Amino acid sequence: MIQVFHNPSCSKSRCAIDNLEIKNTEYEIIDYLNTHLSAQLLHDVLGKLGMKPIEILRTGEQKFKELGLSIDDGRSDTEWIQIMIENPILIERPIIIKDDKAVIGRPPENIETLFK
Repeated sequence: MIQVFHNPSCSKSRCAIDNLEIKNTEYEIIDYLNTHLSAQLLHDVLGKLGMKPIEILRTGEQKFKELGLSIDDGRSDTEWIQIMIENPILIERPIIIKDDKAVIGRPPENIETLFK
């Protein structure tokens, strides 16, 4: 089953859902903005993405600025994961997960790599 970290107000996130529906692919939506994410889940997703926490941060979000964050401030991966748990709006979207792989659906063509 494919899982999608989805923000319904995000056009790229809606595009990812449309892409999966066109393919008649079953998927589960993870409403990551309204669901408590665990550190273990984020760690697992990062492993499937092959990325570090700072690579999936939305540094342009107002919340990032409000919190006075900087990707160069020397925080550990564990600290960044905790910040994402407390402020899920900072997580890049959409994230599409299939088995042991995941991609960020920006650009939407990235999703195709999960079906190869």
